[in-house]
Amino acid sequence: MNIFSKKFIYGVIVLIIIGLAFGYVVYGWIFHDNVNDDLEAEYIFIPDGSSYDDIFDILKDQKVLSDPASFDRVADLMKYKKASVKSGRYFIEKHYSNRKIIQVLRSGSQVPINVTFNNVRSIAELSGAVSEYIEPDSLSLLNYLQDPKTRSSRGFDEYNFMTLFIPNTYEFFWNTSKEGFLRRMESEHKKFWTENRLKKAEQLGLSKEEVYILASIVEKESLKESEKDIIAGLYLNRLRRGIKLQADPTVVYGVGDFTIRRVLNKHLAHNSPYNTYMYAGLPPGPICMPNITTIDKTLNAAKHNLIYMCAKPGYGKEHNFAETDKQHVNNANKYRAWLDKEGIMK
Repeated sequence: MNIFSKKFIYGVIVLIIIGLAFGYVVYGWIFHDNVNDDLEAEYIFIPDGSSYDDIFDILKDQKVLSDPASFDRVADLMKYKKASVKSGRYFIEKHYSNRKIIQVLRSGSQVPINVTFNNVRSIAELSGAVSEYIEPDSLSLLNYLQDPKTRSSRGFDEYNFMTLFIPNTYEFFWNTSKEGFLRRMESEHKKFWTENRLKKAEQLGLSKEEVYILASIVEKESLKESEKDIIAGLYLNRLRRGIKLQADPTVVYGVGDFTIRRVLNKHLAHNSPYNTYMYAGLPPGPICMPNITTIDKTLNAAKHNLIYMCAKPGYGKEHNFAETDKQHVNNANKYRAWLDKEGIMK
């Protein structure tokens, strides 16, 4: 074998070795773990309209990658840099390789979020609660929900719009839009108002919005589940007899001071459409978002002749109920005496 042949063979061997070495490096870029050792698990959030460069910056800023440069190379090899970016909330685990991370992001395989809301007093509070879990911020969500066109196109006004929202725990994807959130709430509203519930509302002589409003008053009147159907029945008796509801929680809502513990004459004199001492019938909208159990307690209101209620002396949050003025005055005097004794003046 001449010298030229030997050099050629040696050159081929060197090239093969270099190729194998490079192949091993590339294999490592693609398949070896590339998540920082101190990162057990991490959620990354990709906003709508993001580019590949935005994603790369997010991964670097959150220190997700142990070797950002290798991720960038693999993204190029897998043609992810030119792919359509899918926004969302993605779960990245410690053992993920560059290939796995890109597969997760490319597929749009998001992890849903449980969104819970209940007992909020306003659309503003609802917007603040929900915006902690989905992409739209509280202000953009609030502006959308408070837009008169948003309400009127669905048959609601500024007062009763909150009756659309049924409190519960729902699964959402983080990149849910404000429009998508409302569409989901409309769907859940329709599911909730079954034929059976609608029939019960009709038997009470109330629309589903009025049931919700009444339930919101019941919700704020008592923490005791055992009392709620009784209270609902009491207020229905008042409505049927044309007696003003005279519900203290509606007065507090109208005043807007939710620290009030003792409703005084100055509060009763506050002119508000929610002041049920001043105006007959139900207020124009709910004073809070009632729980589903309270709505059902209202739909299944107890049948009795009670028309008065007053808090019992003590901190048990219970009530005394009465059919006559005399019984009620006696109950009210006992409660006022207890308030005075405890020094609760407002």
